[in-house]
Amino acid sequence: MTLSYDLRSHIEQNKFLTGYNLIFKAAIKSNSIKPYSCLGSWNFSDDSYFIPRAYFSYGLLCSGNSVTQLTLNPADYAGTLTPLISKIAQLVTLDLSTNKFSGPIPPRYSLTNLQTLVLRFNSFSGTVPPFLTALKSLETVDLSYNYLSGSLPNSWSSIGSLRKLDLSYNKLTGSLPKLPPNLIELAIKANYLSGPLYKTSFQGLTQLEVVELSENSFPGTLETWFFLLPTLQQVDLANYSFTWVDIWKPKNGNSNLVAVDLGFNRIEWYLSVNFAAYALLSFLSLRYNRFRGSIP
Repeated sequence: MTLSYDLRSHIEQNKFLTGYNLIFKAAIKSNSIKPYSCLGSWNFSDDSYFIPRAYFSYGLLCSGNSVTQLTLNPADYAGTLTPLISKIAQLVTLDLSTNKFSGPIPPRYSLTNLQTLVLRFNSFSGTVPPFLTALKSLETVDLSYNYLSGSLPNSWSSIGSLRKLDLSYNKLTGSLPKLPPNLIELAIKANYLSGPLYKTSFQGLTQLEVVELSENSFPGTLETWFFLLPTLQQVDLANYSFTWVDIWKPKNGNSNLVAVDLGFNRIEWYLSVNFAAYALLSFLSLRYNRFRGSIP
């Protein structure tokens, strides 16, 4: 095959990155790399591997002389996440989801261009690394379905670019810190979070649409401010230990709220008539509570 000068230049620019990629591959247990998997197909001695593709699904994606995306297929890869991956300084997307990686997430990364971090459905343990809050380009973080423990970093609010945060199905403890100001989706279901649900944690969140915090232990009252969050659409606070929910009518009669799940709590007293003021509400679950009186 005869290659044009531009294509040959592209190949040579990218081949220097193979050292870092081979180091990443070396941290994965060899017996977990199937011949048919994307890692099994990595062959950096073949120039054709570096020819740009029109369609990208799994593997490495390069731009200029930099690797910008590392996405593995779900093939039960096992091993650890090497700290040397931070040498791929222009990485924008790191997606290792639905595999069998284990051990802690390295505590320091200098991936200043990282926008998407998806490590869900693995076996990572240890704490949520504080370095994440220093990555100012992050838009999506999904660490759900792992074994992460400890409390959440207090500096989450410093990530102004973060839109989606999913830490569900881990072993996290403590209370919610102040959340990133531009968050749209928040999911921390099925952990061990506790303490009151403070208004200060949600202060300034003018774009928040989805809140999924079910199966935690925030006892007491869900106060009036919560359902008045201006862009709120979907709420899942089931299995939460609430004993009281204080609901006011939306300001000026305007609300985007369409779905609320407050089932499996300990909510007592009478069902508020103010739910009727949420005109777009199409799903409301209040099962397994301790309401009195009739349905308004």
